[in-house]
Amino acid sequence: MRELAADGIPVAVSCPVLKLSRQPYYRWLAVPVPDNDLAQAYRANALFDAHRDDPEFGYRYLADEAKAAGQPMAARTAWRLCSSNDWFSAFGKGRAKNGKKPGPPVHDDLCAVVDADGRTRHEFRADGPNQLWLTDISEHHTTWIPLVVATPRFLLRFQ
Repeated sequence: MRELAADGIPVAVSCPVLKLSRQPYYRWLAVPVPDNDLAQAYRANALFDAHRDDPEFGYRYLADEAKAAGQPMAARTAWRLCSSNDWFSAFGKGRAKNGKKPGPPVHDDLCAVVDADGRTRHEFRADGPNQLWLTDISEHHTTWIPLVVATPRFLLRFQ
């Protein structure tokens, strides 16, 4: 916009062409970036530089490194910036986005069969011994000991 105005094109003409409103443009022209956002950007840059140099540091050490670089901040501010940008220690483990995402199945689903309608169903059949085992984990009502039961399906022929 400044370049267009310097070339003699009025702001009232160039704003509609660029699909901008004049009032927010003039508001931005008066204060382009809020001071708080600028300070947060400098702090995040100092934390990122420290994290790039020493990826094994946690947010507290990164805050100390940023302070030495001229960007002092509270530990909570350093944690917030590191957490929101996924800058975790190389020795630690970052959490999942929601913390509750299940992982992949730990076994192959050998019983799954897709029927004619496209739905996945399970058929628990075995043609010989040691081909299919059914397990159940339950808890006895009188104890706190979990019971694990594993039974070969070939022996359970209920016909």
